[in-house]
Amino acid sequence: MATTTRNRAAETALTTAETAFTLLTCEPAPLVFDARPIPGLPDTTLPLDQLRTLVKLQRYDSSTTDELWRQLAHHAREWGPAWVVGAIGVALPALTHLAAKISRGHPRHADDVDSEVLAGFLHALRTADLDTPRLWLRLCWAAWRAGSSVITADDSQELPLDLTTESRSPKMPYGHPDLLLGRAAATGLISADAAELISATRFGDALIEHLAATQGLTPSALRMRRRRAERIVAAAIVRGDLSSRTPSCGEGEYAIST
Repeated sequence: MATTTRNRAAETALTTAETAFTLLTCEPAPLVFDARPIPGLPDTTLPLDQLRTLVKLQRYDSSTTDELWRQLAHHAREWGPAWVVGAIGVALPALTHLAAKISRGHPRHADDVDSEVLAGFLHALRTADLDTPRLWLRLCWAAWRAGSSVITADDSQELPLDLTTESRSPKMPYGHPDLLLGRAAATGLISADAAELISATRFGDALIEHLAATQGLTPSALRMRRRRAERIVAAAIVRGDLSSRTPSCGEGEYAIST
């Protein structure tokens, strides 16, 4: 849909998933889903990209949709990584739509939203009760809640990106964000690694996906680590713990690479 399309040069979690799905469904041996046991679907086997097009264009009742996603979730849990990618690929049009709605008005968080939407959906795909009705709706709600948490946390908890530039110094916090991070690290509120992570990805040009790869972590795990540290720093700012003009021990030597 035109209202949910985002033109971004950088790869995100959802565009990467789409690339993987395309490779999985290309000729000469696309991954195939057996739709015959599912009432309401064609009595045949379908390559997953054709299945995705079918469920995107056609309206099915809840019993058909539930049974489809029950089978896809079962395959993802029991039949290996290819089926995890396959199930995510079938869901991608909906996930992309959800992510676009969540990040509307928050363009700088679009990548994070994409990652959390995908992570939330994947977690539900692996853990949701498959026997309870409205499975597809529950999977989508899990994705929505995960993606929305990025915006909620940013609005209320995360470190401000723009501090005042007026000539009169504010009561708190003083100085450039890197100085705040330096104080937080020097006083032991957060680790030096956490401070560098925030600085490099929030104020520098580092991509969290690249840092995660170099550290052997998933981007979602690294974002969660960053968010926890940001909440600690934000709470300290509110309390006034970081407003002192006198550097804490080691602050003058603390440098954050960007």
